[in-house]
Amino acid sequence: MSRKPYMRKLPTWWWLSQRRYTIYMIRELTCIFIGAYAVLIVIGLLRLSHGRAEYDAFLDALQSPFGMVFHLLALLFALVHTVTWFGVTPKAMPLWLGERRVPDAAIIMAHYAGWIVVSAAVVFLARVQ
Repeated sequence: MSRKPYMRKLPTWWWLSQRRYTIYMIRELTCIFIGAYAVLIVIGLLRLSHGRAEYDAFLDALQSPFGMVFHLLALLFALVHTVTWFGVTPKAMPLWLGERRVPDAAIIMAHYAGWIVVSAAVVFLARVQ
């Protein structure tokens, strides 16, 4: 028996050969921007803990052209990630009611409804302040 398993060579761009692989890889790549935005928020909290002057400098940096482009890219990738994840949710989390499986469309629409409700609550709470 061989100690070295057979490893088939794959081209670098193998995932472009089928649409579902491409969508999967795009969804996975969007995580990089989601993670970068989370790091940005943590940096903002760190600057806030160091005082008003540092936090104001951080906010000024966010309003630069680079900051605006980054925010737009992060929003775009967050939307792509959300939409593609909601589309695959019924396969990742099938829901059963007794012996019957809940239709995929109902699960997807429930996620969109939840997203709308939470977004509306955030906008409402932001306006109250």
